[in-house]
Amino acid sequence: MLTFGNAIGEIVLNPEKNKIIALYNSSLENIKISSDKNPLSLSFYYKDGISFVPVKFPQLILFSALNPPPGEIKGVSLLNGLPFVTETLLKIYKSIALNFDRVGNVRFAVTYKPPNYSSDLSCAKDIASSIANEWSCAMNSSSDTIKDFVAVGDVDIKVIGSDNQILDTNIPVRQMLEQIVAKTGIPPFLLGLSWSTSERMSKQQAEILTSELEGYRRILTPVISKIISFWLKLNQFSEIHTITWNTIHLQDEVELARAALLNAQANKL
Repeated sequence: MLTFGNAIGEIVLNPEKNKIIALYNSSLENIKISSDKNPLSLSFYYKDGISFVPVKFPQLILFSALNPPPGEIKGVSLLNGLPFVTETLLKIYKSIALNFDRVGNVRFAVTYKPPNYSSDLSCAKDIASSIANEWSCAMNSSSDTIKDFVAVGDVDIKVIGSDNQILDTNIPVRQMLEQIVAKTGIPPFLLGLSWSTSERMSKQQAEILTSELEGYRRILTPVISKIISFWLKLNQFSEIHTITWNTIHLQDEVELARAALLNAQANKL
């Protein structure tokens, strides 16, 4: 549901149709969902070969949608809108890799300048070729052997790209990561991102994450309630039931208790 915006499953019964034996999560590629005339009544179709045919027992289908837009029945992925951000981030990482590949594997520019009055002008090509061979031999020596490069004349050796400055990527990378982390609602320190933050800010981020989890629980509660009601019907019990979630964090219980105390004191006054 978080990744694709929708989740669909099926209650699997035994051959006698009197017991639930499994809950099956189906791929969204093989299922088609439509609302027909009533937006509150969904119709499910599964792929049979090329065409889609209606599901034989729609009452056994479980469906959840994450934050569907107005007028839509299908939800929106939690990662919706992030492809552009991640594409930009990957471009930055790729450029960093290329730059460090160039810096780590240093290229040299060897330039030989023969004097104007010397006889080397007529043999400049041969001299340059000899210098290139000697330079290659010196650079390609094994790690156990160190070779020196000796040249006579005006020979200039420079590192290619040494005059250029590598762009600072800390700020753009952090901006991209901030957009991604903000979309998930997870505090950065839980992902190992040691950004500067205060104690109060960390507390607020933890409360936001708690609210996100509570929202996901509200979406999943009707599905769980449908499974429980179906099981109670099969076993001839009353359908009345209550779903109780565990407390996400003890801090929530403390805050709820403090809020209840303040409300009681206000009512007393």
